[in-house]
Amino acid sequence: MEDRVVQGILAVVQEVPEPRREHGKLHLLPDILVMALCAVVAGCDDFVEMQAYAQAKQEFFARFLRLPHGIPSHDTFNRVLSLLSPRALEECLVRWLRELHKLQDLKGEVVAIDGKALRRTIARSTGRARLHLVSAWATSHGLTLGQEAVAEKSNEITAIPTLIRRLDLEGATVTIDAMGCQQEIAVEIREAGADYVLALKGNQDTTFALVVDAFGAHLEAEKPSRGTTWQTTEEAHGRKEFRDYRSLPAPAAVRAKGWRDVRSIGLVYTRREVRGHVTEETRHFLSSLAPGPRRLARAVRGHWGIENGLHWTLDVAFREDDCRLHRGNAPENLALLNRLAVSILKHDRTLKAGVKCKRKRAGWDDGYLLQLLTQT
Repeated sequence: MEDRVVQGILAVVQEVPEPRREHGKLHLLPDILVMALCAVVAGCDDFVEMQAYAQAKQEFFARFLRLPHGIPSHDTFNRVLSLLSPRALEECLVRWLRELHKLQDLKGEVVAIDGKALRRTIARSTGRARLHLVSAWATSHGLTLGQEAVAEKSNEITAIPTLIRRLDLEGATVTIDAMGCQQEIAVEIREAGADYVLALKGNQDTTFALVVDAFGAHLEAEKPSRGTTWQTTEEAHGRKEFRDYRSLPAPAAVRAKGWRDVRSIGLVYTRREVRGHVTEETRHFLSSLAPGPRRLARAVRGHWGIENGLHWTLDVAFREDDCRLHRGNAPENLALLNRLAVSILKHDRTLKAGVKCKRKRAGWDDGYLLQLLTQT
């Protein structure tokens, strides 16, 4: 199994450009990167923990790493990840992850794009703003596809097109929340050969009003046209949830507003009952997909996966909001390792447990960690 690690991730990280000068360099970059990823998968949340974990597992790592000067210090882990190009690291590790899980292309995949703040990465002493990361998530595979860093939440609008242009999204359906419901972003998605389902709110006031009016007329009809609605009911853990999905052809007035290739509008009404407490919500959407309530439902439910499957996991199992890194590229690179680790752990079906428990198992059981890295 060690041979498969050498052939897999260790071969890929050889391609990551070395950011350090040759003078005084003691530890090999591939060794550092493999140990860092293993440490994150195994439950380490900072560089001090990385060093302690690697020291405890030195005999294990020596089976497939060179380690010419033993285990790096936590300062070395910090310095290397601070200097390393996030784009170069992402390119190599995401390619390895996709090959590991046999995700050759994204045709038919729902790709959710959403932003998340790393709340404690702000550095008042240097004036560095809190780091926001816009991530792309292949929902049915549960795999991270890439990320783009911005300094402020409002800048997500400029980061989303950059991320879209970097990814091969041909054949995918891209979902974005209301902040990303912009005509320029719709154009980028269509130029990439993908479809879009964009959440629509008052920030697009005229278009929003047209969509609300169209569904108002639709709901007033005694017999809505066939094939425009689909309803589901789910009950679990004391919660009962009813959803009504409706999809209509985009009205001419909406198409005239300049939305690239818009073909349908969507409405999702949700009614939740938890221990007698009832909440209701109605959301509206624009889409380049042909009208179809089940198609709309798949995209809308898929987008929920990045919030629950990725961001919630990062907050709870990885304690990402407690990350206090400020130096160079370290916050962004550690965030990438966290997202890769979530994908690796969620993809494993051999251990019936949550991500937090799987991380601990990976730290205790070298065989389980190797299994995660090779998917054997």
